Amino acid sequence: MKIKAIITGATGMVGEGVLLTCLEHPDVAQVLVINRKPGGLSHPKLKEVIHKDFFNLEALDPQLTGYNACFFCLGISSVGISKEEYQHITYDLTLAAGKHLVSLNPEMTFCYVSGAGTDSTEQGKIAWARVKGATENALMRLFKNAYMFRPGFMKASPGQKNVKSFYKYISWIYPIGRKFFPAGFCTLAEVGLAMINSVKKGYPKQILEVKDIVTLSKE
Repeated sequence: MKIKAIITGATGMVGEGVLLTCLEHPDVAQVLVINRKPGGLSHPKLKEVIHKDFFNLEALDPQLTGYNACFFCLGISSVGISKEEYQHITYDLTLAAGKHLVSLNPEMTFCYVSGAGTDSTEQGKIAWARVKGATENALMRLFKNAYMFRPGFMKASPGQKNVKSFYKYISWIYPIGRKFFPAGFCTLAEVGLAMINSVKKGYPKQILEVKDIVTLSKE
């Protein structure tokens, strides 16, 4: 199977890591990134669309049709914003984009970057975890093939530019964490490979914790 993937959030650390993995993979034939600002990357497989309003994607319909995968890496931190704003971006925006994409590509596999600690019950005490859980649950109802990725600490890929400035101060943690706490540490390359393999082969679970991500990346 040749994969034609739409990637969101490619100007962020996770999205950029997934994008670089896709561009290097022989089974990925084409990648369309939807960015709010230019990503500055050029590649024969890559097409870029600059579009700021993810609640209104209708104008892009001719460019969004014909894809069999979406790697949704767009998201924000809950730190420093209201619960309402976090829900609007995390749940409302993601579902608006998902509903539009599935209407154009009903067989699309949708991979959503969630996070470790997400609350599938939607009843817990932590607000961001409830919102993420609600988003996951809605996406799994919406798409025939949907996988929720819950990475923990992620190691950036070589060549990445969109890495938070503080990352260079904590990157030393990764080899130690990977050795002694493998359930909480993976690489962004493994996230990207796991997404690609979920499209090609599927996976028994729809919610992928770190161990599942690493396992699927090797299949």
